[in-house]
Formats: sequence, C-alpha cells, structure tokens
Amino acid sequence: MKYLAYTVLILLLFPNILNSQIDRTQAPEPGPAPEIRISDYKTFELKNGLKVFLVENHKIPRVSYSLLLDIKPFAEGDSLGYTSIAGDLLGTATTTRTKDQIDEEIDFIGASVSSSSSSLSGSALKKHNDKLLEIMSDILLNPVFEQDELEKVKKQTISALAYNRNDPAAISGVVSDALFYGKDHPYGEVTTDTSVTSVTVKMCEDYYRTYFRPNIAYLAIVGDMSLKEAKKLTKKYFGKWEPGEVPSQEFPTPGAPATRQVSIVDRPVAVQSVITVGYPVEYTLGTDDYIRARVMNILLGGSNNRLFQNLREDHGYTYGAYSSLSQDKYIGSFTASADVRNEVTDSAVYQILYEMERIRTEPVPVEELEKVKNYMSGTFALALERPATVARFALNIARYDLPADYYANYLRSIATVSPEDIAEMARKYIKPDNCHVFVVGKADDIADNLAALSPDQTVNYYDVEGNYIDPASRVKALPVGLTVETVVENYLAAIGGREKLEALEEIEVNMKMSMQGMNIDAQLYQKAPDKFRMTMSMGGSILSDTKYDGTIGKISGMQGEQVLEGKQLENLQAQSQFMPELKYSELGYTLQLKSIEMVEGKETYLVEVFHPSSGTGYDYYDTETGLKLREDKVEETPDGNMVQTSNLSDYREVDGILYPHCIKLIIGPQLIEGTVLSVKFNAGIDNAVFK
Repeated sequence: MKYLAYTVLILLLFPNILNSQIDRTQAPEPGPAPEIRISDYKTFELKNGLKVFLVENHKIPRVSYSLLLDIKPFAEGDSLGYTSIAGDLLGTATTTRTKDQIDEEIDFIGASVSSSSSSLSGSALKKHNDKLLEIMSDILLNPVFEQDELEKVKKQTISALAYNRNDPAAISGVVSDALFYGKDHPYGEVTTDTSVTSVTVKMCEDYYRTYFRPNIAYLAIVGDMSLKEAKKLTKKYFGKWEPGEVPSQEFPTPGAPATRQVSIVDRPVAVQSVITVGYPVEYTLGTDDYIRARVMNILLGGSNNRLFQNLREDHGYTYGAYSSLSQDKYIGSFTASADVRNEVTDSAVYQILYEMERIRTEPVPVEELEKVKNYMSGTFALALERPATVARFALNIARYDLPADYYANYLRSIATVSPEDIAEMARKYIKPDNCHVFVVGKADDIADNLAALSPDQTVNYYDVEGNYIDPASRVKALPVGLTVETVVENYLAAIGGREKLEALEEIEVNMKMSMQGMNIDAQLYQKAPDKFRMTMSMGGSILSDTKYDGTIGKISGMQGEQVLEGKQLENLQAQSQFMPELKYSELGYTLQLKSIEMVEGKETYLVEVFHPSSGTGYDYYDTETGLKLREDKVEETPDGNMVQTSNLSDYREVDGILYPHCIKLIIGPQLIEGTVLSVKFNAGIDNAVFK
C-alpha cells in the first residue's frame, strides 16, 4: 500500500506528468561532463632534489613506494643491454647484505621489492615501514654489482633472446622499432647475444653512479601515511643520497617514411602473419592534441571499434585488430596490428589501410563518437578509484609540466571533442601513405601480394635483429644437382655413418631441463623399431610419463593415466619411430628440399618433412658440417596451429656417434633448456620399460 501512496503523491504534485510524451526514436541529448574530484596529493622536495608525492589512503594499513628516475634516452652502442642488466642486478647485494639476506628480510616482513634500470619500488604493511625503507635505501645507496650475479643475468638475458628470435610477436616488436626509429637511435637499438656478452661489472657500476641521482628522481608514496611521517622518513632514508650532474644526448627526431614501405621478416615455417602498420609521431602528454588524438585513435583501433569490427566481425581475418597512438616525452608512435592467416595477409593489410584512410576522409557519426567518449569517461572514472592512479597523475603533472588542474578537467576535455576534431587529428596523425607495413611471416606465401601495396612494387627484407638483407643475397640458390636425399645422407654420414647407425637398436638418454627457474629430470628410452618412453620428473615426483610399446600408447602424471587414441595415438606412433632418417621413404614420409636459410648465423638446408600421421615439420641441416641444427614441428592446438622449435647444438661423440648435448625447446611462450647428461647405445633395455 505504501508504494501506491507514493504514486498518488507524485501525481498530485506533478499533475502534467501523464500528459508528457517521450520520443523514444531519438537518443537523449548528452548531458554536461560530470564533475569529478581527484583525491588530493601532497608534494615536497628534499634538499638533494628528490621530489616526493604523497597520496594518503588510510583505508588499509599498507604503504607503497615507487621511485622513478627521469633518464633521457641514450645510445648504449656495442654493449646494448647493460643498463637493463644493471637494473636487474640492483638489489642482488649491498655493502651490508648478501642477496640471500635481502631476500630473507623482504620475505620475513611480507614485503615486495623490485628494481629496473630506472626505478625502484617496494610495498609492505605500515608496521614494517622502517624495515622496508631500510632495505630499499640500502639497495639504492649501497649496491654491489657482483660478477657471479652478472653472469647469471647475462645467461638469462641470452636465453630470453633465443626465445625472442623464434617468437613472431617478439620479432615484430624488435624489428618494428628498428624500422621506425633507426638502429642508431636509442629506441631502435637491438640487443644481441654479442652485446650482452660484452657487458662488464664496471659498465653496470658506471651506469649506476652516473644516472642514479636524486635530482632527476621522483618518489611516489601511496598508503597509510601522513605528510609529517612522509617528510621524516624520506629525509631519514633518502636524505643522504647525493645529487650529481646527469649527462644527456641529443638525437635527430625520427619521422614517418616519405612513401609507404613494405617489409618482411621471412619465417619459412610460420602458419600465420604478424602485421604491424606504423611510424613514429611527435605526440606527448599535455599538448593541445593529446586528448583529441587519443579519442580519435580509440575510435579507430580501440576495443571493439573500427579495425576490430572490420577485420574480425566483417571479414573473419583475425581474433582481434587494434591500433595504438603511444605518447612519449621524446618521440611517440602510431601502430595498427593484427595476427592473421597467411592466405589473407595482404587483404588484412588492405583493410587496415582502408580504415586509416576512411577516418581521415569521412565524417565521424556523432553517435559513434559519443560511444567512444562515454567509454573513455567510464574507464577514467574507474581508474580514479585506485590511489596509485592519483600518484601517477601527480608524477605526470611534475614530469610534463602540466597545469595543476589537468586531470580534474580531463572529462570536460573529452566531452568537448567534436567530429571536426577527429578529422583534424586523423589528418595530422594517421598516415596510410607514409607508413611502414611490416609483416613477420612466410615470404613464399605472402610476399608477391604484399608487393602490390608498395608504391614501387618492392618488398624489403630484414632478419630477426632488424638488419637489412640485400635482395641479391636473400635467396641463395641451392647447389645444382643437390637432392633432399643427399642432404639426409650427408647428415647420417656426419653423425657416424649409415652402417654404424643401422647397427643401433636402442638409445637411452638422461637430461637435465630448466624452465622458468625449475629444474626437471628427463629420461628418454627408444628401441627399434618403434618403442618409446619419455619420463619427466621434479624432486623425485613424476610430472609426466609417456609410453608406447609398439601397440598401446599411454600418458600418465599427477592427474592419472590416459590411454591414447585417435590423432594423439597416431602422433605418438610417428614420434616413436627409431631413427626415421634411415628409412624415410619406407615409413611413408614425403621430403622436399626448400631453400637455404640462416640459423644462428649459419647457412642451413631447409627440408620440409611431411607424414600423414604427424603432419608437417621442418629440419635445418648445416651446409658445411651436415649436422642438424634445428627442428620445427607444426602442432595443432585448440587455439590454432603452433610451431614447436628444437635447437640442437654441442654435438659430442658417444661410441663413435655424434649426439647433440644441448637442446633448447621453444613451445609457445615457454623456453626449455636441456643439457644431456648421458647417452647409452644398445645397453639392453627391457621391453617392460615401455609397458
């Protein structure tokens, strides 16, 4: 009854409400931009020049510290990577603590501490404030760069580079930067094994002493702390940090190419193409263009906007297509990207260029623009709920010399963006005729069609480190009369000879494998003609155990045992063949000699290997030694085809037969490094091992 009473009261107070009409065919006019209030922050500066920003948040008893060094980019030259390595080494030891002591003290108080070449951050409960700052200040002011730790970081870095050289997305990032900025610009330099190997302790020490100075540093504090406490603690722990002159280098400002440039990194085994369309732009936070151009870019390539709708929804070329207009204090960039099937690569690039041209030339409908503006306003409002966002805003205001009310007026600035603004920003920042069209993919499948998108009908080729490849030397002719059978026979001769290999009936291999800091023991057993077993364990516990006894295939592990059937069983049967190179034709394999390709700086013969059960694979044989250096296998997964790579090296003689003792596996995003501990031939393996 009370709801009825309320209704009667409203009708009495507003008698004309029943006569009012709403035109539901018209969208309501947008209201004024909402007023927002950004949490206050407080700022002060220590005598040594350290600028401190405090965002108080007393809801939980926790405090976080983020120290940022505003280092102007500079070229690292032949020792590229040493600044990043120095950042990784920071915190591994100090003049008063070993690495183990640092780790133990951090764990004891439940804190987290991390460092990079231009930052140091930490977080802990407020009651551990002093201990956390004691550790952080010790790391910052008294670091020790030790040779042993340096070697560990260098090894990890080189392992990461090995993975990146086989990952199309990583290749795209490295080579795109080299194309956009030039390899002599800090943003375009490419880290290599050689540059990492050359890094010394002295380089890291010199970098620290030169650039870790309070007069170019900003400290953001977020959490349960008052201004009085912040001043007292920062002075106590960071007040003795000595300022110093910090050098800077000047570089020419990179620009977009004069005409569209089409380039490829050839990946002969690629099952899809990674497309990047882009160029450098002068675009930075706080300029008159910044917000208007950001709205324009989100309309073009934000989540579920034009590029996404075109390439995914309308054409089905990809799972997602996006663009990015990235601001930078020195030089920014525009990129549009998508991963697509080989056969639609040129069509996808065409549609990206089409959408770039359309946003420049066609007026943007008001309704479409309003959706983007509402989305941006909503995400901005949600971000304000995080105190760390306010701290970031404070740092930006200081670093970019923004007006104090810049973020308070952010929503108003978004609300005023008009279709005319979008057109103006698109004409200024979107350059479909002055861009790099760069693809990591299978050149044989995509190059001819991509050439049509180039003004001069040519395609430039680069290697995985961004080095230009002379067209005359890119495709090296196979030796006249060389057959795939000869390549395989040369391999068999190189590792011991057909006669010796045909006398083998069993192989037993013990390996130590490393993945993401975990050490795994692996045992491989093979017995002619087709018995196979691979066991992987860690700390004595079996992770997986795969067996095939010539008839039945099983895989077992922590989740029980599974008897393999269908395609899985067929794959295991093919994998279980004992030295298939000795009898490819007999086993039903089809081989094709494709080309000469570079693997780890060596020329190799690329052989395509196809079997009806296991699908397509690619083997790379050293043109000089005949040894197999790499195996690529195209695996079918629920998410699509994936390439599994095995890099083989460190061949050693065992009973007159050469066997690779270093095996690096790249499976999706995982890099697994394997070291062979022992190899036994014809040692007498009981058939029960395979049951």
